[in-house]
Amino acid sequence: MDRLQAMQVFVAVVELGSQSAAAEHLDLSRPVVSRYLAELEDWVGARLMHRTTRKLSLTAAGLETLPRCRQMLELSGDMQAAVSTPHDAPRGMLRISASTSFGQAQLAVAMAEFVRRYPGVSIDLQMLDRTVNLVDERIDLAIRMSNDLDPNLIARRLTVCRSVICASPRYLREHSTPLRVEDLSRHNCLTHSYVGKSLWHFEQDGEQVSVPVQGNISANEASTLLQTTIAGAGVAMLPSYQAGAHIKNGELTRLLPHAEPRRMNMYAVYASRKHMPSALRSLLDFLVLRFPETPEWDVGL
Repeated sequence: MDRLQAMQVFVAVVELGSQSAAAEHLDLSRPVVSRYLAELEDWVGARLMHRTTRKLSLTAAGLETLPRCRQMLELSGDMQAAVSTPHDAPRGMLRISASTSFGQAQLAVAMAEFVRRYPGVSIDLQMLDRTVNLVDERIDLAIRMSNDLDPNLIARRLTVCRSVICASPRYLREHSTPLRVEDLSRHNCLTHSYVGKSLWHFEQDGEQVSVPVQGNISANEASTLLQTTIAGAGVAMLPSYQAGAHIKNGELTRLLPHAEPRRMNMYAVYASRKHMPSALRSLLDFLVLRFPETPEWDVGL
């Protein structure tokens, strides 16, 4: 039995949902797919899937075997790439996860530059406003803003994620300009549904200050808050990587520069250092240079 082929068949059946779909995808006949699955089960010594006419579901053994098969297939691909391409020419597919706001504001352009530099690498961007499971969702690298990372992950620090308080000139013409953080309680504050929904935290004159806020618009991701702020709906706390360009072009006005919202560190996180493909190593080095301690978007703010 070609065990790697059998693993590839097993993974394809799981991901595509049926033996027929896997057969078509792999250009194999349905009986050949069934034979590979049966031989893999004989080798493992356990039934991997419950097969019915309506659906496939993994057994407990199948759930244990699936990630190991994926790992074996990835290692096989890495081995072939290592002997067939020069060390200075990374290649392969990388799945990257980041928040929608950071992806749209900074990461998309950065990845365009990266693939121009390394044309043998393909990037699959997953813009998700939630914490992904790197192993289960087959994410090679995630960009995370946090001061409390999962200790089971490997993290490479990139830069600091700063936030700014801002509003549009239109809003400020119609309302008084807040001069102290306490003034924010009297303004229509546009808030994130999960971060700082009712309380904004600052460092002011070396002290920690918290201010209760409220408003008539909240959203579960920062890009929407950015657009409502530019439209004049209220005052918002936005990441500087997103708001910086709009402050510089005059669409937004930065407020309360003497009071800095709580910072978070920005990390590139990944699951393992073992058998790291050259494409991932090159991407990490690229991101460290692309997002330094004082990134371009903070210059001049």
